[in-house]
Amino acid sequence: MTHFFYGSDAWLFVIGLLLLTALATEIGYMAGRRDQWVHPEGAKGQVTAITAGALGVLALLMAFTFAMAVSRFDVRKRLVLNEANAIGSTYLRARLLPEPHKTEIAELLRRYADVRLDFYRAADDRTLAKAIADTESLQVQLWSRADLLAEKYPSSNPVALFVQALNDTIDLHARRLVVQDDHVPPTVLAVLFLATIAAMALVGYGCGLFGRRNFVVTTLLTVIVAAVTFVILDLDRPRRGFLRVSQESMQNLQK
Repeated sequence: MTHFFYGSDAWLFVIGLLLLTALATEIGYMAGRRDQWVHPEGAKGQVTAITAGALGVLALLMAFTFAMAVSRFDVRKRLVLNEANAIGSTYLRARLLPEPHKTEIAELLRRYADVRLDFYRAADDRTLAKAIADTESLQVQLWSRADLLAEKYPSSNPVALFVQALNDTIDLHARRLVVQDDHVPPTVLAVLFLATIAAMALVGYGCGLFGRRNFVVTTLLTVIVAAVTFVILDLDRPRRGFLRVSQESMQNLQK
């Protein structure tokens, strides 16, 4: 189910949601018109209360899901900054190392920063897999040099500082791998979609029951719900969509 929600563009789901909610509203309206003369006034009041309750539950569910998406977006943004700082610190500490290790490691770190940007820019699974493989290959090369330095200069403070910074850099790569796949649970999104369709069907039923419908208001409500759903889905796509995590801090490493 995760691939179903996150393997396609967000706007496709939003268009589908708009069509389904419009259909549900219309079916609800026709059912309400059919039952218009069957239900007593008291029953109509109950339908109004139930509809208000359903819309309230939908609002709470949307707020909850939106908060989940924003929190994950913030974590991804923070990790980019942390990784850029870690790479920068590793580079600065590498400059304290003796030659020829200093020049060699500095060049590897510049390549590493480029590969980390490729990791973010990857638009498909093949490109992403290559970026991850390149990252891990450079990590092996860097760590082998750190291991050699630690063995050659066991009491050197600059070497110890470099090894610690490199370890932090490698750890942040692993954390970003985990976070990029940490989406809003598909079950939550499915419940949100179903709740939206059900709530709009109740709105249509209530309008039909009272024999009148404000088309502009119901359409506006549908569009608002669809727009919020689009933002939720877009926030939860780390490498595509309109709302993307800024890579400025990582790009600054290339200057």
